[in-house]
Amino acid sequence: MQSRFSSLRLLVLVLLVAVSASACGKYSIGNLRMLMAFKEGNAAYGKGDFTTASKSYEEAVQHNPDFGIVYFFLANSYDNMSTKATDANRAELLQKAVTNYNKAITVIKDEEPSSAQIRKLSYEYLVAAYGPDKLNDFAQAEPIGKRLIEMEPNEPGNYQTLGTLYEDQGRYEEAEAYFQKAVEVRPDALGYSVLAGYYNRQGNFEKTMEAWENRAKAEPNNPEAHHTIAHWLWEKSFKDYTLTTAKKREYIERGIAAEDSALALHGDYIEALTYKNILLRMKALMEKDRKTIDSLIAEADRLRNRAMELQKAQAGGGGI
Repeated sequence: MQSRFSSLRLLVLVLLVAVSASACGKYSIGNLRMLMAFKEGNAAYGKGDFTTASKSYEEAVQHNPDFGIVYFFLANSYDNMSTKATDANRAELLQKAVTNYNKAITVIKDEEPSSAQIRKLSYEYLVAAYGPDKLNDFAQAEPIGKRLIEMEPNEPGNYQTLGTLYEDQGRYEEAEAYFQKAVEVRPDALGYSVLAGYYNRQGNFEKTMEAWENRAKAEPNNPEAHHTIAHWLWEKSFKDYTLTTAKKREYIERGIAAEDSALALHGDYIEALTYKNILLRMKALMEKDRKTIDSLIAEADRLRNRAMELQKAQAGGGGI
């Protein structure tokens, strides 16, 4: 969810520019003081000076309490201020953020610039404000998460947000259901990656690998997707000493097959060359036949040497 909110912050900055331009054109008559305060707030917000921005936005809503979009930027200013506040002030700032996100949701009019996007952002940041890293109020966050799903039932991020809330509460069946629903509405690489992360946190290796394999099916021409499968299989076979010999061999061979798929798409993929080399050596340690061992080591040496050639060429800035 953190990466999702990083992209939301970028969207906020983009919308700030659009809203500023639209507002100045629409409200230039009869709202000069509000516009001046809003413009000053936007300038401070754009520089990351959220304390100054909040004061200007507070002044703007006093001059015109019906311009709903200002409440979002006021709320977001308090939200950002809370990240650097002391514990004593943090809860107070977050509560101010929550109050103004709610005002934005109720006051924003459809005719205001970017109203739909900013209303949606208000819901999304409101969920985050009630999340475990902030106010930690699941009872408030849950209905907002469900409201987001009602608003956009085909947006997987909404299901993932609610899944994360349930996971944080230890309600794992509900969490899994929402992470699964996310890939049902949009079976893409990102959704399967999020699902894999959930199963890994639960210690369910087979389900984790199933999600990674579905991710590779969703983007079959991406060598990194196949290499990711191999990496996880290598790590499991190398670090889990409880594995049976048969299961370890299975994982190693699956890892080699996954790297073969990656290399079929990108023959000079250094990571795939490197990990296949390692997996082949691990497999050789499990063999008893001398010819088989020598063959595996010879192939591993060839892949290692090729990877080293490529790394040397990249370090030197030359071609290969």
